[in-house]
Amino acid sequence: MGELKYRPVAHDHEKFLKNARKREGFRKAYDSLEEEYTLIREMLAARSKSGLTQEAVAELMGTTKSAVSRLESAGKHAPSMTTLKKYARAVGCDLKIEFIPKAGSSKQETGSAKRRAG
Repeated sequence: MGELKYRPVAHDHEKFLKNARKREGFRKAYDSLEEEYTLIREMLAARSKSGLTQEAVAELMGTTKSAVSRLESAGKHAPSMTTLKKYARAVGCDLKIEFIPKAGSSKQETGSAKRRAG
């Protein structure tokens, strides 16, 4: 099989967001999907750095181009850990998932912990 080279299409994300925010309801919908969009941007950046096409990633993952396309788009599909690990390996990356404390938050007690302490 001949080597496939990824040639990214120019996209000004900030310009896109500026225009999209003018649409009614966009901000609320976009903000509710912040984590998903962050994941997708990370995936696209990793694939871009690897120089691979969706077809090449699909072959390395043992799946189809359409499955990779669905992974790289925001939608109703939530990929499994196994799928994310396969994608990471295919684009030459390690997968790292973090829990990052929110600014200004402290340990939050559950209702049962508060009752025991009281």
